[in-house]
Amino acid sequence: MSATAQPGLRGKRILLAKPGLDGHDVGAKVIALALRDAGADVIYTGLRKSPAYIAQAAVDEDVDALGLSILSGSHVELVAQTFDELAARGAGDMAVFVGGTIPAADREALEALGVKGVFNSDMRLADVVAQVARALA
Repeated sequence: MSATAQPGLRGKRILLAKPGLDGHDVGAKVIALALRDAGADVIYTGLRKSPAYIAQAAVDEDVDALGLSILSGSHVELVAQTFDELAARGAGDMAVFVGGTIPAADREALEALGVKGVFNSDMRLADVVAQVARALA
C-alpha cells in the first residue's frame, strides 16, 4: 500500500484535516501514510475540526499544503469556509487538496475556489501521491 518516494514531496509539510461532523477517517489516514512514505512530513489534525481550527493549524505548522478529507456532502461549503479562514490569516495562496466522496459535478466548483486537486476512492493511491508531488514541486 505504500507509495514510492517522490522528490517533490521530500521536505514538504502537509496538514491533513477532517472538517465538519463526518466521523470516518480511514481514507485520511491511508493518504497520510502514503504521503509520509513518499517523503512528506504529515500532520493529521483528527476528526471534526472547524475550518477556523484547520486554517490556524495550517498557519501554526507552517505547512506547504493542506489536504481536506470530506465524506459528508458539504465539501463545497467547507472548502469555501476553509479558504476564507486561510485568507484571514494571510495564507490564502496555500495549496489545498480535497479528497472523499466528491461527485464529478462538484469538481469544477472546488477548482474555482482554488483547490489544486480533487481525489476520490476510485483513484490509485500512487496517482494521488504523484499529483500532490507535482503540484508542490
